[in-house]
Amino acid sequence: MLAKPAKTFPTEGYSYEPKWDGFRCLVFKDGDTVELTSRNTKPLTRYFPEVVEALREVLPDRIVLDGEIFVATGSRLEFDVLQERIHPAASRIARLSAETPAQYAAFDLLALGDEAYLDRPFSERRAALESALAGLSSPTVALTRTTTDPAEAAAWFTQFEGAGLDGVIGKPLGGTYTPNQRTLLKFKHERTADVVLVGMREHKNSTPERRLLGSMLLGLWEGDNLAHIGVAASFTEKRRAELWDELSALVVPMSEHPWAAWEEWAVANPSRAAGTQSRWSAGKDLSFTPLRPERVLEVAYDHMEGRRFRHTAQFRRWRTDRDPETCGYDQLDEPVSYDLADVLGR
Repeated sequence: MLAKPAKTFPTEGYSYEPKWDGFRCLVFKDGDTVELTSRNTKPLTRYFPEVVEALREVLPDRIVLDGEIFVATGSRLEFDVLQERIHPAASRIARLSAETPAQYAAFDLLALGDEAYLDRPFSERRAALESALAGLSSPTVALTRTTTDPAEAAAWFTQFEGAGLDGVIGKPLGGTYTPNQRTLLKFKHERTADVVLVGMREHKNSTPERRLLGSMLLGLWEGDNLAHIGVAASFTEKRRAELWDELSALVVPMSEHPWAAWEEWAVANPSRAAGTQSRWSAGKDLSFTPLRPERVLEVAYDHMEGRRFRHTAQFRRWRTDRDPETCGYDQLDEPVSYDLADVLGR
């Protein structure tokens, strides 16, 4: 099931739960056989042996679940650490399963025994899920919390972000399980920041005759370092052409750019510097056109992942009244710390 953005919590007819910041994961258990897949059924089983073993121990004999795999460091979720768990080497998988163990939060029931639950309302699916996992006590597997009180859900929206969660999901109590349809509601934070335009990438439809901007590379000053904080995209084709022409006046040689040193080590790196590769790049061309860091723009973003925007930021407007040197990390909201154990009800 998928979700569509919403701003207001409905007062009736919905169940609310935390929106986990991890990998969506379906669990299929039949006796001792446990298989994990992504939402689009790509296999995940080999990457999380500790989760497979825990599910084998605590779940009923035959069951299909919808939920989320996540990794927590201390009292909060860490998506970057979770991404590192997807690795081709069996030896590394084994080591990371011990060093950064993952956990699973179950939030929906698709089948139990010989019974399919997809056509049943969520209120019935949730009751059956609670019954199937009654007495669950595991450091690895949890049943996600829910509430039908919109005021409590609104409080979760504010508090749980401090534990690294992504917002709140609303599920219609009378709704059936509808794969690939946006019948759920998602409530996510939206904030704005003034950032420095540092570079641009060409759009995949760009041609030598008509060059199009694909994305803007963004930076924030951190002392004397202009850090890469993310990208902004999602323009119309007409606007992409206009922006490429407009911003071409700012193009500078890489040797004169604040990120000039990165050319020497364009490999996977923990800061995910612009133009560098990682196993998530899948060989894509990540080169960019460097721009003089003179222009400031306001962007909307949901939340941070370490020192970067978690998702692609949205262009709002140019800020001609701001000096680039004044755009630093101190303007960003800092969520109040919250213990993940409280989210999990442990």
